[in-house]
Amino acid sequence: MIDWTWSTIIDAFPYIFEAMWTVLGLTVASFIFALLFGIVWTALRRIRWKPVHAVVVFLLNFIRSTPPLVQLFFLYYAWPQIPYVGVTLTTIQAAVIGLGLHFSTYISEIYRSGINDVKKGQWEAATALNYSRWQLWTKIILPQALPPVIPMLGNYLIIMFKEIPLTLAIGVAGMVAAAKNYGAQHFEFIEPLTLTGFFFLVLSYPSALFVRWLEKKTNRRFEKKRPQAVDTDRKDVTA
Repeated sequence: MIDWTWSTIIDAFPYIFEAMWTVLGLTVASFIFALLFGIVWTALRRIRWKPVHAVVVFLLNFIRSTPPLVQLFFLYYAWPQIPYVGVTLTTIQAAVIGLGLHFSTYISEIYRSGINDVKKGQWEAATALNYSRWQLWTKIILPQALPPVIPMLGNYLIIMFKEIPLTLAIGVAGMVAAAKNYGAQHFEFIEPLTLTGFFFLVLSYPSALFVRWLEKKTNRRFEKKRPQAVDTDRKDVTA
């Protein structure tokens, strides 16, 4: 029979609630890093010089194929020992860079799919209107490429949130660490770990429902607008 006591839940709640802010902050910081570095990967992937293209594709596949836990260990323990380029990172810095870099490779694919979905006529229209590269990307391509992929980015935000407990391996004091420490001090693990799972459920499930709603709304919006945008662009090209 499980020895469950509600008083333990009440007692452990403040410890896990406080650690929740570390998890949320780490998720936001890692996701911002992934969004920005995803842009870098996308730009590098568009370089047509074959040696650079091959190196970028290899790095992307290598990072995707390597478990994030191994990458976290490497950044925190091995990276400082590399001559000339190695620097010592704090646990938070290693967690942000490790998870951010890992997820940036997937986010770069989302960016790439959004850019590839922009109709050829839009690129031709920008050329016909003599737009600069900056105007092409900021006024034509990105405003059309980014909105449809926002729900997919939201999915990766939720996935990243659920991967944050991996950072416990390098010493980040998140909710799992708080539950583990509480259990070790009081010899009661069931309640704090169950409470931690409940926190993850409460935070991630509404987010998943919101992303699903956003995805449906975005799909409806672009299904309606896409044909009209193409017709308008054809007029611009022939003008």
